Amino acid sequence: MKSLVNNSVDPHFNLAFDEWCLEHWEGEPVFYLWRNRPSVIIGLNQNAYSEVNLGWLRDNGVDLARRVTGGGAVYHDLQNLNYTFVGKGVTPQPFADALRKLGVPAEVSGRNDIFVGGRKVSGYARRVWHDREIVHGTLMYDVDIDSLVDALAVPGSKLMSKGIASVRSRVTNLKPMLPSFGSLDEVQSALAEILGAGDEVIMPDEAFLEGVRRLADGKFRTWDWVYGHSREADFSRSAVLPCGTVSVQTCTDHGLITGVVFTGDFIGDLPPEGVSEVLRGVRLGYGPVLEALGTVDVGSFFHGTEPGEIARLVVPEGIL
Repeated sequence: MKSLVNNSVDPHFNLAFDEWCLEHWEGEPVFYLWRNRPSVIIGLNQNAYSEVNLGWLRDNGVDLARRVTGGGAVYHDLQNLNYTFVGKGVTPQPFADALRKLGVPAEVSGRNDIFVGGRKVSGYARRVWHDREIVHGTLMYDVDIDSLVDALAVPGSKLMSKGIASVRSRVTNLKPMLPSFGSLDEVQSALAEILGAGDEVIMPDEAFLEGVRRLADGKFRTWDWVYGHSREADFSRSAVLPCGTVSVQTCTDHGLITGVVFTGDFIGDLPPEGVSEVLRGVRLGYGPVLEALGTVDVGSFFHGTEPGEIARLVVPEGIL
């Protein structure tokens, strides 16, 4: 099979590369192998705020990106290898077959995963466009499992409540199963050779790459795509503030606040619905919420309380 070269480690560029290939590549199927710097990639239909530990990502310089295919959130680093097949009738089976040729007993499951010995080493997803489709997935070689858990363990989330052990039990790295290889670079080269079988290696031209860059900047890096595409989600938090105990439920859709309900034993001269009203339609982020709160006298609703304290309560931790 022919292969394309993509040496970028920028997750937004690489996801744009996938979509550009899907919509512009014509002819026989092609594949390419690629990597991302530390990043979390969420599925098309996921909510960025409820699926990812955004505070941890911010503090550790980890990117957040959204792909055009469904499925769950995944953590990537440079010890994870990604593969993409583009064309008519493509499947992940050649990738599993290539792993088997390296001595790894890989099996494609019916749930969009590749397993080895009952443990997941790869997940994949698919998207159809006109008469062709794209299949892309991951391969965990020596991924930092602790970072994977931290990145996806949202405080109060289902993942957090089940604990780290449940995550470790489902996924595994392939490095111990490939003792004859000294690095992921060597594994990548071997897989490329098997999948390519001596066929043409294509270096995309500048016009192709410029199209990818425009798509990355105009779509995949934007707030509207990464955060604004998020579906409905509710967040509940409580804190003891100068005015008393305040509990808040923040409802969002597509990254905008659709409603805020304040309850608790707090003291104020005016009913809190006045604050709720000015927050409706505001982008979910500390900065935008703080700016909206600046249009009212927060102390009249919550005695002795600063706007920043309310903003930090309304907005889940880590969302700027």
